[in-house]
Amino acid sequence: MEQRASAVEPVAFPAGGRRIVFYLLHDSRGDVDDYVVYKLRELRPFVQHIFVVVNGRLTEEGRSRLEQVADTVWVRDNVGFDVWGYKTAMARFGAERLAEFDELILMNYTWFGPVGSFAPVFERMDEQPVDFWGMTDYGAETPNPYTRTGVLHRHLQSHWIAVRKSMFTSDEWRSYWDEMPVITTYTESILTHESRFTHHFEELGFTSAVAFAVDDYPSQHPALLNADLLLDDGCPVLKRRAFFHYPPYLDRHAVIGRWTIEKAESYGYPVAMLYQNLVKNSQPKSLYADASMMEILPDVDVSYDADNPLRLAAVAHIFYEDMTDELLDRLVMLPAPFDLFITTTDDEKAAQIQAVLDERADEKVARSEIRVLPSNRGRDLSAFLIACRDVLEPGRYDLVVKIHSKKTVQDSYNAGRYFKYQQLDNVLNSPGYAANAVALFQKEPGLGLAFPPMIHVGYPTMGRGWYANRAPAEALAKELGIRVPFDDISPLAPYGCFWFARPEALRLLVDHEWKYEEYAAPDQHRDGSLAHVQERLISYAAAELGYHTRTISALEHTAISHVALDFKLDQMGATMPGYPIDQIQFLHRAGWLGHGGIVALTRVYLKLNHPKIAATLRPLERPARIAHAWLWRMRHRAELKRNREEVASDLAEGELRSEE
Repeated sequence: MEQRASAVEPVAFPAGGRRIVFYLLHDSRGDVDDYVVYKLRELRPFVQHIFVVVNGRLTEEGRSRLEQVADTVWVRDNVGFDVWGYKTAMARFGAERLAEFDELILMNYTWFGPVGSFAPVFERMDEQPVDFWGMTDYGAETPNPYTRTGVLHRHLQSHWIAVRKSMFTSDEWRSYWDEMPVITTYTESILTHESRFTHHFEELGFTSAVAFAVDDYPSQHPALLNADLLLDDGCPVLKRRAFFHYPPYLDRHAVIGRWTIEKAESYGYPVAMLYQNLVKNSQPKSLYADASMMEILPDVDVSYDADNPLRLAAVAHIFYEDMTDELLDRLVMLPAPFDLFITTTDDEKAAQIQAVLDERADEKVARSEIRVLPSNRGRDLSAFLIACRDVLEPGRYDLVVKIHSKKTVQDSYNAGRYFKYQQLDNVLNSPGYAANAVALFQKEPGLGLAFPPMIHVGYPTMGRGWYANRAPAEALAKELGIRVPFDDISPLAPYGCFWFARPEALRLLVDHEWKYEEYAAPDQHRDGSLAHVQERLISYAAAELGYHTRTISALEHTAISHVALDFKLDQMGATMPGYPIDQIQFLHRAGWLGHGGIVALTRVYLKLNHPKIAATLRPLERPARIAHAWLWRMRHRAELKRNREEVASDLAEGELRSEE
């Protein structure tokens, strides 16, 4: 350890001392979400000056919100990451003014809080005679995971580092920032500041402390892996990363984000603010997995608040009029009277549907209306977004349930039948189930959508949920102003188009004036067409407005799905060692396996063992993949056709036998 150059010895934070916070904020939209305002307002009793430095852009509304809780708001170009944000902000504030304070805190936007109160932490740390202290620290690693050599030293995590006057008025402090190189990458930020800061100043003789030390927890990264234990110990900081980090990594460490959120809520944190921020800035399916956002609802009402009913509307597209009774049987399971809007394709079907309505005279149907569509292009989605656009106007209804007469006749009989019930049962399984589904929206004002989990029994959806829809979805998202990051493999989407939705969450899709001619003709209704793109984009549209999505499932379908997934993943994992994260990363390195064969296996071998040769041949990969996919689709369609013919033949034989 070098001899400390500064002659000023560390002291406890003085009674009546003054503290300044430099708060680094970055939001790609220039917004200031509720969690930021809440945090800065709760900090105010402990801080005399709050200097917010915004890396990037800031909307006028965002500035107005910050000025209510901060003393200084300064916007700079988004260069140099957090490090240069702090460096330039302190320079702008000025060393002479800074010397009037007894402690400065460098903190950023990467955490929620306070969970509980800041008071106990400040009271405890104020008593310690140290030069600098942090909220949490990260344990040492050998080798350094960023350089593969040397040591990554134990360090205070950079989202909260408090520095006393004894250190920030020293020559060593000035030299550290004067010599800070320009930061151009996240890794450089880690290596030149976050992982270096603590060791650098300790080597110079400055003393440090940490409020919640890594040695007291069962991992080297408690802020990510033991957040629930930190909360129990009074840590007011909850890192955002725990809810958008790569799910297989958190699975490897058995981190249950749902429990952490429930714990934060139990300590009084308004978790609606957590969801509002995360949904706009996270891949929806990663957040969905990390926070376990699937609800298995019982068939007995355990949560509906009858004293605060929601204004309900049901939208049902009925192409197959023979399913009218079946769909109405489901809709009357809703816990309160609702307005019913039925769309269909011609007057004859409308008359038959009306006859069923008249005969039933369901008391739950407060009023009903049948709308005959001018076109069936886009099927149930065009019917919903065009023919029922007025139903979705803000303020008219609190909640809309959307169903349709699903038969999936293009697929095998068993697959189509299961898909239909997977959708119907997981939206409206029983009166108690429906009441619990509606209750989710009563309890969570930020909940925008609830729909069945991804279909996978009978369908190869998993691993390819985007199909041919990703590129057109990206183009449409840009047109609609949706900036939520897309999921890499499959979107979080209502495959099948049955859902509960809060109309406000659908505003980006509803406000756009769609035309029937934009949709594919009914016989061209396939991946890449507008309806399929909209189906995959709906959660992203809701998330852009700050609304989160949950999936809902009935007990029986949860059992069916779980055991099917259990067996399939068990079989796929049998050929590879390690945890699922290791197996997944191996498969990603191997790349697209195609439909097997010597060509695909050779390509995988080259990628894993001779990457330079594989890179040379890469330009040929896409044409080969397209050709393989076309051939697979042709074989798949031929197989489906044979299956349908066999089913039709079996049914015909059964009818003949019964007549005989």
